[in-house]
Amino acid sequence: MTNGPLLGKIVRFAIPLAISGILQLLFNAADIIVVGRFSGPQALAAVGSTSALINLIVNLFIGLSVGTNVLVAQYYGANDRKALRDTVHTSVLASLIFGCIVLVIGISLAAPMLELMGTPEEVLDQACLYMRIYFIGMPASMLYNFGAAILRAVGDTQRPLYFLFLAGIINVVLNLFFVIGFHLDVAGVAIATVISQCVSAGLVLLCLVKSHTPYRVDLRRLGLKKDKLWGMVKIGLPAGIQGCSFSISNVLIQSSINSFGAMAMAGNTAASNIEGFVSTAQDAFAQAALSFTGQNMGAGKTRRVNRILLLCLVLVTGTGLVLGTGAFLLGHQLLGIYSADPQVIAFGIRRMSICCVLQFVGGLMGVMVGVLRGMGYSFIPMAITIGFVCGFRVIWIFTVFAMFPTLEALYVSYPITWGLAALCDGVCFLIVHRHVSKKQRLATGARE
Repeated sequence: MTNGPLLGKIVRFAIPLAISGILQLLFNAADIIVVGRFSGPQALAAVGSTSALINLIVNLFIGLSVGTNVLVAQYYGANDRKALRDTVHTSVLASLIFGCIVLVIGISLAAPMLELMGTPEEVLDQACLYMRIYFIGMPASMLYNFGAAILRAVGDTQRPLYFLFLAGIINVVLNLFFVIGFHLDVAGVAIATVISQCVSAGLVLLCLVKSHTPYRVDLRRLGLKKDKLWGMVKIGLPAGIQGCSFSISNVLIQSSINSFGAMAMAGNTAASNIEGFVSTAQDAFAQAALSFTGQNMGAGKTRRVNRILLLCLVLVTGTGLVLGTGAFLLGHQLLGIYSADPQVIAFGIRRMSICCVLQFVGGLMGVMVGVLRGMGYSFIPMAITIGFVCGFRVIWIFTVFAMFPTLEALYVSYPITWGLAALCDGVCFLIVHRHVSKKQRLATGARE
């Protein structure tokens, strides 16, 4: 990552990462498709209504894996083997601890939070059951995410892809087995997801344990190094809070969507799931921006960061426009995979006409955030995201949506807030890059 041409390397890094993210999304998509097809619109609405709430609880801790990614990338780029080993072992143990915490929180808060969101009575019990089973798999999910962050930080995006591919196949097969064979409905798809998460976590841990590299995991050396844990939290916590701010606004939007009834909920669920595939493909370039920036910062090559940013912005825009517009044009066919109900499809198209077509704007914001985090500045994008994505959307719901209570008025808040945040992140990048470059020049002059 720190030498030679960047374009080919970024693409080769991002493609397996995008496919990995898409496979991970298939865990949830398989759940939604199976219940939508074999259990009906109410089961589809029940599973879909939990997504924003699950993300709200999980994102804070998943965000900490960003701290792992940045620290591992910087130590790997600087060839600091001791710090790298300490970070890896701290991250693996921390992931299991965080997973257990999320498990307890998720199971405890499932019912009251779903009721607070105004989840309709006809889907409340099913939604609560799905959430409680889903959160049993959180320790495994956290272990996979932190382990994959370690591999991606050193440039290995292929093995996480292979692990998710196998886990995804298991998930789909078990979904069909539990739902069609045993008629377990939402409980069946939740159990299948938990089992598949355990498979992917076990494979990534085995990969790290069997590795003959500086980032190899020795289970006897697992422990929490205070300085590495603090470094991980300092970078990752703002990323987690940023993820939570997205989720808070999405919970509020989901609550507003719930007021339109179960069919609107089902259509929104299917459309947002399709939209997620586009977003995940874009996120691969945000992750590339983070990892490439982190390694080059560790190696003291700040001049390459401008080139990394420009290439990732161009790539994410092209990816978002092609996939987002393509998904909208094929909207009826894609939504038909999730549900055959014409009302569900019609509600889904209403979301896709705005959020899918303009999804590339969110990709621009993601790349800007990735570069800033890779440079070690995680608080800035967090503050911007909270201000625009969370704060502005909340204001939008209680002002614009209150005056124009339509689904379109809700959905248009997404691209507007993405664009505003991307512009502010861009201004901050210019300031931060100038500051970092000046510090590096002074440090070089002092050594000479």
